[in-house]
Amino acid sequence: MAKDYYEVLGLDRNASTEDVKKAYRKLAVKYHPDKNPGDKEAEEKFKEISEAYEVLSQPEERRKYDQLGHEAYKSGAGAGAGGARGRGGPEMDPFDIFSQVFGGGAGGSVFDEFFGGAGSRSAGRGTRGAQPGADLQYEMEIEFEDAVFGADKSVQIPRRVSCEKCQGSGCKPGTSMKSCSHCGGVGQISMTQGFFNIRQACPYCQGAGKTVESPCPDCGGEGRVQQKRNIQVHIPAGVDTGSRLRISGEGEAGQRGAPAGDLYVIIRVKSHEFFRRDGNDLLCDVPVSLDRAILGGKVSVPTLGGKAQLKVPAGTQSGSIFRMKGKGVPSIRGGGRGDLNVRIVVEIPSNLSKEQEKLINDFAEKATDKNYPKLKKFKQFAKKFTAS
Repeated sequence: MAKDYYEVLGLDRNASTEDVKKAYRKLAVKYHPDKNPGDKEAEEKFKEISEAYEVLSQPEERRKYDQLGHEAYKSGAGAGAGGARGRGGPEMDPFDIFSQVFGGGAGGSVFDEFFGGAGSRSAGRGTRGAQPGADLQYEMEIEFEDAVFGADKSVQIPRRVSCEKCQGSGCKPGTSMKSCSHCGGVGQISMTQGFFNIRQACPYCQGAGKTVESPCPDCGGEGRVQQKRNIQVHIPAGVDTGSRLRISGEGEAGQRGAPAGDLYVIIRVKSHEFFRRDGNDLLCDVPVSLDRAILGGKVSVPTLGGKAQLKVPAGTQSGSIFRMKGKGVPSIRGGGRGDLNVRIVVEIPSNLSKEQEKLINDFAEKATDKNYPKLKKFKQFAKKFTAS
């Protein structure tokens, strides 16, 4: 007696379609023949769970099964042409089910992911037809100002483009592609391997179903030729090193009219002699004379939008940072600009004349701890380490 499909998958009859899929996924990985080479019991189990999934995953088939059980799939019991493929209908391919559940498709990626590229079963289970063009990547170095304000640049990219002589068909002008004689234009061939009937992409037409009989003399039948092309790249304001710009359709041309790939431009920004960048904020060091730091006043600060005035309060210490709102880098996503952080560097005068030295000494004699609060605090702290 055939086993109950719900028992095969370890489910109760109230299980949802998603539960059915999850149960099949778990068991399929466990009993897949590529995981159990030479194990006939595992092979039979894999067929069994695939058969159960084929029925229970389809609402109409599941309804028939719930009403009639396995009788629904015996000859003349009313399953009809739409019955389960594993029971009296067309021959079932468990690998098709496995591929559907695991999101498989082009190039056998399902089997490569779970079983490390296992053998001829997974080979060539690709999408029919010509392949889309490959994506390209180009690294572009730009000036600091271009990253801040944006710019338009022209780059020359070597790539494969559609052949003009044959319009990308690969065929000699005046001729056309012919149906593949090996697969009859289907793009797939069937082969029997042990227990399974396996379908794979035709190796002669690579799954396209058609072949080039008279190749184009310019491209040799590929439909593409190597060529350098100037491409305009718009750099938006606010990009930074590592930013990636996607230019749709500017990658390599696809085969025989298939879509072209994309071009990805990776940005690298040159360093600036005065500004440093932290996200959308900028940082710069501005030297200030000793008297300006002591007495305070206005200081002229270069910004990317021109010079601006910064008010420095009296008694400003070296290393103090003042924020200038909105003087930084615009956000690449919009919504304003960053800030400019100005770090004050107090310059101690050098090369003093005798008169200047005398003035300094006069000041020093008249200075008190009140003029040097940090020095006073340090002296008090340092006394703790003075030897008695």
